[in-house]
Amino acid sequence: ADQNQMKVDFYYLIEMLNNGEFDNYGSRWKTYYDLMVQQKFMPNSPTLFNAGNKLGQLAACFVLPIEDDMGNIMDTAKEASLIFQSGGGVGVNYSALRPDGDLVSSTSGIASGPVSFMRILDTVTDVVKQGGKRRGANMGLLNADHPDIKGFIQAKRNSDKLENFNISVGTDEKFWNALENGEAFELVNPRNGEVTMEVDPESLLDIISHSAWESADPGMVFFDNANEYNPMIPAKGRLQGTNPCSEQMLYPYGSCNLGSINLEAFVEDGEFDWDEYRATIPDATRFLDNVIDMNKFPLDKIEQETKDTRRIGLGVMGLANTLYRMGVEYDSKVGYETMERMAEILTYTSMKTSVKLASHRGPMRIFEDTDYADGEIPVAGYYEDEGEERWEELTKSIEMIGIRNSKTTTLPPTGSTAMIADTSHGMEPEFSLAYEKSVDAGDFYYANDTFEEKLRELDIYSEELLEKVANNYGTVQDMEEVPQEVKDVYKTALDIHYLDHLMAQASWQKWISASISKTINMPAGVEPDDVKRAFQIGRASCRERV
Repeated sequence: ADQNQMKVDFYYLIEMLNNGEFDNYGSRWKTYYDLMVQQKFMPNSPTLFNAGNKLGQLAACFVLPIEDDMGNIMDTAKEASLIFQSGGGVGVNYSALRPDGDLVSSTSGIASGPVSFMRILDTVTDVVKQGGKRRGANMGLLNADHPDIKGFIQAKRNSDKLENFNISVGTDEKFWNALENGEAFELVNPRNGEVTMEVDPESLLDIISHSAWESADPGMVFFDNANEYNPMIPAKGRLQGTNPCSEQMLYPYGSCNLGSINLEAFVEDGEFDWDEYRATIPDATRFLDNVIDMNKFPLDKIEQETKDTRRIGLGVMGLANTLYRMGVEYDSKVGYETMERMAEILTYTSMKTSVKLASHRGPMRIFEDTDYADGEIPVAGYYEDEGEERWEELTKSIEMIGIRNSKTTTLPPTGSTAMIADTSHGMEPEFSLAYEKSVDAGDFYYANDTFEEKLRELDIYSEELLEKVANNYGTVQDMEEVPQEVKDVYKTALDIHYLDHLMAQASWQKWISASISKTINMPAGVEPDDVKRAFQIGRASCRERV
């Protein structure tokens, strides 16, 4: 019997009802209702949009496999269309497809390569609206050792093709070791495993960096980092795919439903309520675990994979506003320490809750086949800090009891949910403190709420000042009318050096069990070498402290 369905004799069920064993069964609905009404927590958009409707598909993130076979390629396109229709986004790693110009023995023809097949999914995305409301999103991945990698890197330059795709180059130890050792890097035909040519990895990274500098694509995915503390490898192998924003690395047919705690809701009189934050995490974790069982999955294979691993993604939003209200600089030692503490509490508490859920609902189906059963966990901070006593106790309880969710935390971008919660997005700094908005009634200037409150507190608020800030690219730096104490704290994304963006990401990633959606903002004057440096430091920051 399915562990999520009760199988008892009918007469025993009647006895349970008479004994009042179900009297409080639905009591948590008020807890979840209050979490959302009080704007302390919001689930991802598909849960908000689809719960209770005919679709009933509640997850945001999906990864589909693709094989070097025409029938399978078309099956993937069909499966992606069903996911788009249900409200999800899709990631596909195209590295199994033979390269452009390779032989197709069944037709004596010539293969057109992965990029051409990506255009099929791009077209499908155009015509199938996501959940009937918006177009879907895709992540197209190609591993760095694929013979078509150079064409893939530049696939979106000066082109309107693949506009529904983010694209990323997948790298692992092989690439980075070749780069660090000054060795040649082999490109391998996936059809037969033959080395087609050797390239200079430094030159390849230069091409990636120049293209990203010019067009913002491709990104880079560090599969070596993703798999370093991956306890699922014995059961599922190495991770090779990500969702469209890369904060969720998933196995083929994997899915994940996300949710975010609004940090700003825990600030009062400039102080962060750590106890209330801790108390909210278990309820949010249980909510997301419940979503898995309430979900109507678009494919049976996705339901099977999801219930095998029960991955959830609990994250945060409102960080920028929280730090503004606390008077803490985002790019400061105190800022990074605050972020790290928030991340550590989030993952520890959610994992502890997942163990408690496992004790009475059962662990994930494949628990015994994973390294979790030997006390391994997907949290870099546990190993880097040599484990605090409470983390040691947690790993022991996982060995004894099990854990219900293979991953519990991630940091999504929170585009829609942050707007609903009326707070700043994800872990990002605010992009602009004030901006102009044109509506039928005229042009108006809007400001970040916390910024406006601060100006009123200092008795310097005016529409004229907001207009000046908006015309100053949304920043107060170099404005004589604004006190230095405001300039120090109320920094925008472009006021913060890109290395400090990386420091912030590293502070969170140390303790987050999945990954993070984070923009590394750079000013217009940067060069391709700055982008290259960001890629290299970004990888290193997830492996060791910057």
